[in-house]
Amino acid sequence: MWLDTKNGFQHINELAKDNIPFLCIISYDKQKIFAQPLDTLDSDIYYKLEEWRNYPAQERTKDFTFTKNPVDFATYKQTMERILEEIRSGNTYLLNLTFKTPIATDLTLKEIFTYARAKYKLYFKDRFVCFSPERFVEIEGNTIATYPMKGTIDANLPDAEERILADQKEMAEHVMIVDLMRNDLGIIGEEVRVERFRYTDRIKAGHKELLQVSSRITARLPENWREHLGTLLEQILPAGSISGTPKRSTVDIISRVENYDRGFYTGIFGVFDGENFRSGVMIRFIDKEGDRLFYKSGGGITIDSDAQSEYEELIDKVYLPF
Repeated sequence: MWLDTKNGFQHINELAKDNIPFLCIISYDKQKIFAQPLDTLDSDIYYKLEEWRNYPAQERTKDFTFTKNPVDFATYKQTMERILEEIRSGNTYLLNLTFKTPIATDLTLKEIFTYARAKYKLYFKDRFVCFSPERFVEIEGNTIATYPMKGTIDANLPDAEERILADQKEMAEHVMIVDLMRNDLGIIGEEVRVERFRYTDRIKAGHKELLQVSSRITARLPENWREHLGTLLEQILPAGSISGTPKRSTVDIISRVENYDRGFYTGIFGVFDGENFRSGVMIRFIDKEGDRLFYKSGGGITIDSDAQSEYEELIDKVYLPF
């Protein structure tokens, strides 16, 4: 089922070169890759990328229970201090720190997928589900666009949009990710442009609504990009918004400070329709390990980060978007 890095990205190249519509799933560390034509897609895999989907929409008709048991603040703060030491040493400037939170619900993963309101959703064989607000890249014609998402605030706070856009810490974090993604697109394309900078989207987060800040960056790809789609993805993964900058050293720090394997969380999934490509970052993610469920979430850490507010953001992101 899973292909390794070399064979997986090559398989994506071959499918796209032959204009075969397919779904691909790529783990955070790029070591596990799934790619299967849509006309033979396994019956226990469901996806949605905006209006592209392979299942009928359905409203939630039953009540549910949902509880979460997040990491304690002392452990979170201790881990964050390790990252701040790395920042002071110049090894990273921005690092996306994540934890996994044990959760309990009387809903199945498939029910969570079906009822969740999100632009990008994936259900995979009762193993994991994600309901992500974040695009990774989309390619139409020869134009590639990416939408880094950095900055979150409770939408019901007074003047929430003005506050998040004026926050200097959030601004610095977003600028760093935009710069990183400009550089990533510059590796694979030309004429890199920031077309929209720091706009907000409203997202349903359980009983809350959140504002999330994004930007749109574009570049022009070569005419034969389909022949090399897998190779292009390999060059720009993992996504900057869920790793940090500089990317290589930050990914190395993440592997040392996080106390678990991210797996497919913060990887990407995408669909090629025979002409164009859409993909989402796998955040808002629930993993099934045996009979237990774990919700994985996190946020960006910079030198100006406040441990209490970052901890609260981590917990706020553990929700079901119904």
